[in-house]
Amino acid sequence: MRLIGLAVALTVGVILAPLAAEAQEAGKVYRVGILWLGPDPAPSNPFFDVFRQSLGDSGYFEGTNLSFSHRWGRPERLRDLATELVRLKVDVLFAGHSPAIRAVSEATTTIPIVVISVGDPVEAGLVTSLARPGGNITGLSGRVQELNEKLLELLKEITPSASRVAVLGSRISVEPHRQGMEVAARSLGVRLQFLEVTSLTELDAAFETAAKARAEGLVLLPTPLLTFNEKRIAALALQRRLPAIFWRSQFPEAGGLMAYGPDLAYVWRRAGALVARILKGARPADLPVEQADRFRLVINMKTAKALGLTIPQSVLGRADQVIE
Repeated sequence: MRLIGLAVALTVGVILAPLAAEAQEAGKVYRVGILWLGPDPAPSNPFFDVFRQSLGDSGYFEGTNLSFSHRWGRPERLRDLATELVRLKVDVLFAGHSPAIRAVSEATTTIPIVVISVGDPVEAGLVTSLARPGGNITGLSGRVQELNEKLLELLKEITPSASRVAVLGSRISVEPHRQGMEVAARSLGVRLQFLEVTSLTELDAAFETAAKARAEGLVLLPTPLLTFNEKRIAALALQRRLPAIFWRSQFPEAGGLMAYGPDLAYVWRRAGALVARILKGARPADLPVEQADRFRLVINMKTAKALGLTIPQSVLGRADQVIE
């Protein structure tokens, strides 16, 4: 009887132990540290609500068992801000712009990190491989830097007579893609003019240079400077009568002509799901880096009319959104 009683006691203990641990975790408030590139206070990010809702779908609700610690800053401050988040002992770090990603990756090798990278995290040295990241970082690749040739092709489709196209970006974004874009340009019968900008004051000069070179179109490369100044760039492109294309759907919403790039709402939703998996105990090293597989084409028809362009039906028919 003593043996039976002992067996029962052990069995009950085995069953109740996980329940006790779960009950202990039930009262915990998980903290997600988010490092943003930009001014403080930052402009609202339309996709953060999607991120938060994704966490809610997995059982993590802000104000109940989840809190966010936000830090915003310009590139020169990001390293200090990342260190500040590490000192707060957050459960997960999240970043979505290259300078912010680099800052959090350098700040800790132990706290799990989820990133949304425009390029290849392997090439950037963030992970060992997409399938097995191997460290404390995982996330999603928007594959934006693979789209430059596609942007050029779309621009040529809507301006078939164009023979000169300007390419605008920072030195960091221009150099890795110059060769691939030039190969694509030759096949399309287009000559490229690469224009490097490092500050807002250089934007006007870059458009002036493009106009003097008789550019007939403009491809914008993934660069934070361009991302944060889409409205101004859209206005300059319209003023210079340059059909312009970018990867972010916010560009045509800001008055730009066209955008083709990853479905950012879906990317942010998946990022939220990855954070939730880590909060549930998964290790970043074992979570494959996901690659964007949904893309959106957005066209601003009002801008097209202002530029005197007739968008071919073959392009309109592929558009996910047409802004009238």
